[in-house]
Amino acid sequence: MITFVTGGLGFIGSNFVISHLKRYPSQELFILDNQSYSGNKSNLNGYWDDWRLNSKLIDIRNLEALEAMYATFTPDLTYHFAAESHVDNSIAGDDIFVATNILGTHNILKCVRKYGGRLVHISTDEVYGSLSLEGDDKFTEDTPYNPRNPYSATKAASDHLVRAYTNTHGLDAIVTNCSNNYGPRQHYEKFVPTVIRHIQNNKPVPVYGNGQNVRDWLFVEDHCDALLAIGENAKKGERYNIGGGVELSNVEMVSMILDVMGKPVHMYQDWIQFVEDRKGHDLRYSMDSSKLLRDLGWSAKCELAKGLEKTVEWYSNA
Repeated sequence: MITFVTGGLGFIGSNFVISHLKRYPSQELFILDNQSYSGNKSNLNGYWDDWRLNSKLIDIRNLEALEAMYATFTPDLTYHFAAESHVDNSIAGDDIFVATNILGTHNILKCVRKYGGRLVHISTDEVYGSLSLEGDDKFTEDTPYNPRNPYSATKAASDHLVRAYTNTHGLDAIVTNCSNNYGPRQHYEKFVPTVIRHIQNNKPVPVYGNGQNVRDWLFVEDHCDALLAIGENAKKGERYNIGGGVELSNVEMVSMILDVMGKPVHMYQDWIQFVEDRKGHDLRYSMDSSKLLRDLGWSAKCELAKGLEKTVEWYSNA
């Protein structure tokens, strides 16, 4: 069996590659990655001598190169991680987000339609929009899409394309929408690595607005386990929300990381520097993953404190 992993040198993709190698001792993996600023081959140091692991310099926006890969190796399964993913970057300039997230996904769909195999399309909870800070409502798979920034709009468009190809052309495809991931190998532009780096350097942590925006935090290894279960057992055309089940404001997350790093939590205000809020900043995300538990028996297992300990340890040794 051959598996393609687009964006396999990025944060979630590289963690997924490691999880896949551990799960399947005889299956060959091909990483398709354009090695942009957020895709780093060093994320898989220690694994490159594994005969199962192959890396190809491929940009999913290049249909000719992509189709040549599918024609040559014809994967049984494609996990599609490759995407531009940082909201701030999409606000500053969204052309590459449209090109990669929409047109690149369209190229993947054309290849899967032509050469067959299953597609697992990895997306985000941000396609659903924003929840109120009050109440306990959650996003379900039936929540209407309401993307509120260029990044989430392009991911929403890619989700719709996948579902349309499944309905129109009969593709064996599944769409997954995950909550905020944290863990080893995440790029320093994201929130948790930014917090860790600033604390390590004894510098104030920049936090948008008043720091009360809430996210559902998912340890990346739990996410990878969910994706493996979905790739193995999900029915064609399904959609699944994948959440960590732990909601914290940005200020609360800073406090948690301070505690893990042995800093006095009661002085968390001294570590935070509030900065101008992000444009159109979503207030709260919360995922209902009960469908995934019911259908495939998956639930998040890593406690937040333990996951943060693993994360801090990785960045301390990186």
